[in-house]
Amino acid sequence: MQQVRCGVRGVFVAMNDTATIPAVVLADDAGRLMPIYVGLWEAVSISSAQNKEVPPRPFTHDLFLDLMGKYAISVDRLEIDSVEDGVYYAHLVLVSDGRTESLDCRPSDGIAVALRAGAPVLVEEGLLAAAGQNESMASMVDLSVFLQK
Repeated sequence: MQQVRCGVRGVFVAMNDTATIPAVVLADDAGRLMPIYVGLWEAVSISSAQNKEVPPRPFTHDLFLDLMGKYAISVDRLEIDSVEDGVYYAHLVLVSDGRTESLDCRPSDGIAVALRAGAPVLVEEGLLAAAGQNESMASMVDLSVFLQK
């Protein structure tokens, strides 16, 4: 199982005649894109973390990291490792006192936490190859532009 390090290309809203769906787009060094469709609040949280914005009150992901910090738990990495029926699955890998633990999580929550913690986002090569696209994101609008409308 080979994992590929990906960065967050951005948070967008995919729009068509029937739906408006937020998506976080991951990209590897080869330029392959992997959109993951997420909820609106998760999209806002990921965008906030990517832009290093500090909200006036902590988001749930900020609270989670604050709690972890109080107990000397750090985020090692996020692993997006499988997909079933179009739903991606991930594990947040944590370290405390030299011990490594893995928590099942939604990729959107894991990305929001990993970005805040400065931890890498890794995607299983097979998933990236299957979902990875080098196509235009013409039907997507940046989340910040969408929210200003």
